[in-house]
Amino acid sequence: MKKVFCAIFFAFSLFSVNAQGIVTARSFFDSVSDVYASVRDYEADIDIRANRQNMSGRVFFKRPNLLRIDFTNPSEQVICFNGDMLTIYLPGSSAILNQSVQNSGANMVSPQGLSLMSKYYSVAYETGFESVPLSDDDPTPVIKLRLGRKNTSEAFRYIKLAVDANSKLIRRIEGITPQGESFVFSFKNYELNKGISDNKFVYDAPSSANNYNNFLFNE
Repeated sequence: MKKVFCAIFFAFSLFSVNAQGIVTARSFFDSVSDVYASVRDYEADIDIRANRQNMSGRVFFKRPNLLRIDFTNPSEQVICFNGDMLTIYLPGSSAILNQSVQNSGANMVSPQGLSLMSKYYSVAYETGFESVPLSDDDPTPVIKLRLGRKNTSEAFRYIKLAVDANSKLIRRIEGITPQGESFVFSFKNYELNKGISDNKFVYDAPSSANNYNNFLFNE
């Protein structure tokens, strides 16, 4: 479970970023970053598959680094990051997990996220610059990229991105760990620049739940 939450938090470092270009994989990657650099806030439906675990809900993001996911599966579960504190509510366990992230993690959920990826990962087309359907069930035309790590210190051995060919919004991201574990994040039904209030990222967890602090660093 801890690996799932770490992967979720890490993955969102990829969505608050900079880019624009074309032709080469790197220039296309940069063009995606430019699109995200223009986004003040967004919400979207999200599906997460972590090995055999499936999760789904609605994600909310506001620049520079506010994030919230309200899950429908598991029902009522919440992940919320207010810029300083990562809070996860697990209704099934009646538990609240808190982690002070401060600069290390907070900087990852920022406009520098994609540029950091391009620094530590090499960018290539997976299927060429021609668009292909997202999946057998979704005909949305996407450009698929594959990012390979440049050194062994990175969390994922490689990362696959499926980017909407028209909007340049990321529809799917898959991270593969050195151990072969797969984390897949799928996005659809984006709504951009709605003026989401900061209050959306203030989460009042049930008072009856048990609090556990610094969970990322405790076994």
